[in-house]
Amino acid sequence: MVDSRTLNPRTPVVIGVGQSVDRIDSPSYKTWAASDVAAAAAQAAFENTTRADAVRSAIGAIVAVRTFEDTGRPSPFGKTANFPRSIAKRLGINPGYALWTKAGGNTPGDMMIEFSQRIYDGEFEVALLCGAEGISTVRNAHAQGKSLNFAEDPGGQVEDRGSGLEELRDPLLTRHGVLGAPISYALAENARRHRLGLSKQDYAARMGRLFEPFARVAAANPYSSWAVPAFSATQLLEPGKSNRWIADPYPLRLVARDQVNQGAAVIVASLAAARAMGVPEENFVYLHGYAKAAEKRLLARPDIGASPTAHAAVRAALKGADTTVDDIALFDFYSCFPIAVANVVIDELSLKEDDPRGFTVTGGLPFFGGPGNNYSMHGIAEMAGRLRRQPGKKGFVGANGGTLGKYSAGVYSTQPRDWTEQPSTDLQAALDAVPSPAIDDSHTGPVTVETYTVVHSKTGPQYAVAVGKNAAGRRVIARTPEGDTKAAAHVHEADFLGRRIEVAAQGDINVFQVA
Repeated sequence: MVDSRTLNPRTPVVIGVGQSVDRIDSPSYKTWAASDVAAAAAQAAFENTTRADAVRSAIGAIVAVRTFEDTGRPSPFGKTANFPRSIAKRLGINPGYALWTKAGGNTPGDMMIEFSQRIYDGEFEVALLCGAEGISTVRNAHAQGKSLNFAEDPGGQVEDRGSGLEELRDPLLTRHGVLGAPISYALAENARRHRLGLSKQDYAARMGRLFEPFARVAAANPYSSWAVPAFSATQLLEPGKSNRWIADPYPLRLVARDQVNQGAAVIVASLAAARAMGVPEENFVYLHGYAKAAEKRLLARPDIGASPTAHAAVRAALKGADTTVDDIALFDFYSCFPIAVANVVIDELSLKEDDPRGFTVTGGLPFFGGPGNNYSMHGIAEMAGRLRRQPGKKGFVGANGGTLGKYSAGVYSTQPRDWTEQPSTDLQAALDAVPSPAIDDSHTGPVTVETYTVVHSKTGPQYAVAVGKNAAGRRVIARTPEGDTKAAAHVHEADFLGRRIEVAAQGDINVFQVA
């Protein structure tokens, strides 16, 4: 056990965490904008330090995770022109530096790594990391014909890193109807099923067993975005009016819930600053090991149903913490869809779906809520609180961005540990060096299906998308003809994995017919 008195005073520590929720079904519903929700979480984090006034006045940097509104989602009631400064204004602080991050569910983990390093380097003494979404309020007000005004411009300095969406977009996927996360993840999920050689029924049962414990955790979490039932595995999978199909193999209850008003905040300080402010040492949570990495675009991956990036980042974070998965007491894996969890805990770590430690401390994105890019800030905040109640134990938080596209991994503990620089440069170089399959944008001829999905609306199946290899071993993407819902319904009822389909190039897309 390391004596904290021997640590480098520049060592970064988490000193305060906070969460907030503004549920539309609550008697105390406040109709908050995202800035209000984030500020409430930050205020809770100040109070969590037990030295709120001292910490508030010491904030040198505020970091705000980009909202969905700032990545293309409509904002019918207006929005802030400077998200971090709007939050700061509500808190009555004016830090010298404000950062507006890129999009991506990996962002909270990345920011923990970046600002821990910047604090260690002496650039800042105390930083506030925060974010929120107010999507539920916007949707609810719009549906009821109410008028709100969330437009504001607080002014002030901000480093705006942009949305980063250009890193996530693929025109070839878009042309073929792969629009949004459920569709692209469905392709990855079915590719994983293909690799495992499982039937639709057997694979669905595994998804249900994996997510059933998540729903139980969410049902007991006071910060959950809604009064979530403790769904059974059967209830998660059984399609119906309240659990309609989204994209095969996902009914609604297996999909991240973005209709939320949730915020989370984490305060990081140098050890010297934390002590000077009088924050109790039992509040300190240390980042022992960490890593981050980015994946190739979806169609450029050798296996669409795998995530070597997540696997490598997890291994590196555990190694950096000088620990093994057996020594981790608590987990929180990003859980937008089942594969985001399974590809790490089962495929890489060889854990069982019913591991008694569980894989979430919040309840996960389909149940607790999926507050945009900021979900894993909740994971870190909840993890820190639980680790304080289990001194010396270790917790793991895995944050995922894009379609299994980016991963940020961290191992946390109250056990004192000096900060060590753990660059991911070599890890990323090794991932980038893996050859990608050749892709035929335009193809006519037979294709053997690697993966597929069927996209549904509220009225039923709309179209199917398939990805496979042609006779030359080149990857091809195709979709059913526009408006041919009968073809989509046929694919939904069948199982097209491993089938040979006939594809024809038509304009800028490839089309396949269903006999």
